[in-house]
Amino acid sequence: MEDVQNSPAQVAMPIDRVGVKNLKLPLVVRDRAQGSQHTVATVDIGVDLPAEFKGTHMSRFVEALENWSEELDYNSMKRLLEDVKERLHARKAYALFRFPYFVRKGAPSTGSSGLVWYECRLTGELGDGKPSFLLELEVPVMTVCPCSKAISDEGAHSQRAVVRMSIRMTGFSWMEEFIDLAEAAGSSPVYTLLKREDEKYVTEDAFAHPTFVEDVVRAAAQRLEGHPHVAWFRVEVESFESIHCHNAFASIEREVRKG
Repeated sequence: MEDVQNSPAQVAMPIDRVGVKNLKLPLVVRDRAQGSQHTVATVDIGVDLPAEFKGTHMSRFVEALENWSEELDYNSMKRLLEDVKERLHARKAYALFRFPYFVRKGAPSTGSSGLVWYECRLTGELGDGKPSFLLELEVPVMTVCPCSKAISDEGAHSQRAVVRMSIRMTGFSWMEEFIDLAEAAGSSPVYTLLKREDEKYVTEDAFAHPTFVEDVVRAAAQRLEGHPHVAWFRVEVESFESIHCHNAFASIEREVRKG
C-alpha cells in the first residue's frame, strides 16, 4: 500500500513536535510507603518531523505505549523514548504523563487516615544525548494572612493555596520529598479526613504560623536550593484569597549550582 506519510510535503518546513494527545492508560509509579501504587495517566507522545516528510505514522505511537507496561521511572521512560524514536525514525522523541499521585495521610491529633491526591506531570525528552526529565507537582496548602492577624482584634483571613513546582533532577528522589517540602512552607498542610480534635489542632497551628504568599514561595525555594538532587526549579505559589475577588501569586526560578 502507498505510504502517503513518507511522500513529499507541500510546504517543506520541519515540525518541532507531532504526535498524539490524551491517551489514557493504567500506570504504576514508585511509592515511598508502599513501594509502588497504581494510578491512571493521560499521555501525550510525539516526535520531530523533518521538512521532507508529509506526515508521521500516528498508529506507531499507540503501538509503542501498548508494548510498554512498566513502572514509570528514569530507565523505563528512557526505553519508551528510545522505542518511539526507532519506530518513527525520528531524531527527537518526547512523552508527557499526567496523573494523580496519592498519599495516605493521618490527621494530626486522632490519626484518622485519608488519601490526599496531588496532580503530577512527568515530561521526558530524548535527542542524540541523554534524556532530560521535568517533574511538575501541585501541592495544596493552607495559609493565614500575617497582616490580617496583626491588625485584627479577633481572627484573620485564611485560605487554601497551591504550591506548583517544576523540577529538573540529577538523581532519583521520592515525590513525597517534594510534597513534604511544599507543605512545610505553608501555614499548614491540608487533609482529607479531620475529626473535631484535628480541626482544632490544624486551625490553631496554622494561626500560629501565618504566611504571606511571598513567605511560602521563598521557603519552598530555599528548600529546593538545598535539595541534593535538584539542578533547576521553578516554584509558584497561588493563593485563592478568601476575602478578595482576586488571587495572589509569587514565583521564583533558579538554576542550582552544587559545591
